Amino acid sequence: MPEATTPAISDLSPPAHHNCPESGIVELPGTALFRVSGKDPRKFLHGQLTQSLDEVTESQSRRAAACNPKGRAYALMLLADVDGDIVLSLPRSIAGDVTTHLQKFLMLFRGTSMEELSDARVFGIRGDELVAQLSDKAATLAAPGDSLSVPSGKLIRVMPTAEGCPRYEYWQLAPNDALQDDIAQDKLTINESDWRAGNIAAGIPELEPAIASQYVPQMLNWQHLDGIHFKKGCYTGQEVIARMHYLGQLKKSMFRLKLESIDSAPVAGTGILAGDKNVGEVVNSVMFDNGDCEVLAVIKHAALASQPWTLEGSSHSFTPMPLPYTVPEQSNSDD
Repeated sequence: MPEATTPAISDLSPPAHHNCPESGIVELPGTALFRVSGKDPRKFLHGQLTQSLDEVTESQSRRAAACNPKGRAYALMLLADVDGDIVLSLPRSIAGDVTTHLQKFLMLFRGTSMEELSDARVFGIRGDELVAQLSDKAATLAAPGDSLSVPSGKLIRVMPTAEGCPRYEYWQLAPNDALQDDIAQDKLTINESDWRAGNIAAGIPELEPAIASQYVPQMLNWQHLDGIHFKKGCYTGQEVIARMHYLGQLKKSMFRLKLESIDSAPVAGTGILAGDKNVGEVVNSVMFDNGDCEVLAVIKHAALASQPWTLEGSSHSFTPMPLPYTVPEQSNSDD
């Protein structure tokens, strides 16, 4: 009997709408929130993350990576200040491994704790209409990373899609009757795959178990998402990350690509070929209801002149798609 395999995330959800509504909200049960509090939450995280905790304030959220000593990211997260504590988001698929690892270092910080907020809920929001209903100050969220404390939690503006759709995350840390009314009125016009498609169109990767600890954060364009602070103090993996930054040693980075008329989305780690040579791997993927698929993929800069790229195990060729931020390494590379 063949060994059972775990389906890809994209196989467990309905496809994304290729004509996705510009306004909508969806709950994201695959995202967990953890609160780091007590005596030294910032000092503890400062030694483990690529982000300076001084950058995380009541009005400013930041992304961060947690890396092993070789500089490979085993977690990518979003950080927010909640009443002076730090709340961070993690995919549930890796949250257990990540928090178990971080707890080993937390033992050195007596009086500091990291606990999952089991009653918290995370929502993804497209467009500005619903955000305005959550707070009359929502218009102050002008740029990605801007955040706002609301009575029921935290509202964070995240990277828009390359096509210009505004996007937000709402972390509900306490009951919100107004939001429940919106849900009851059938405002859930998008699904989880739509949100995943939005993340791909925004160039925001998510680490899945198959690819955790494989990439230095810069290979995932994390520096272009304000996820790396190159002038902060020491943290695990810093030497490798700094060397890659200051010595120009980055030889691969992340691309957004499209496949047309494919049966199913490739799983994380699937190879990408130039001819018969492997030049990269799929990081995330999503299927659309018209049979197309989009992926984020890490690809060697040396393969830029070797297009078209094809998906391993198929004859499908990729079409490059835009990102909402520039990646100068992809055009300036001499590799």
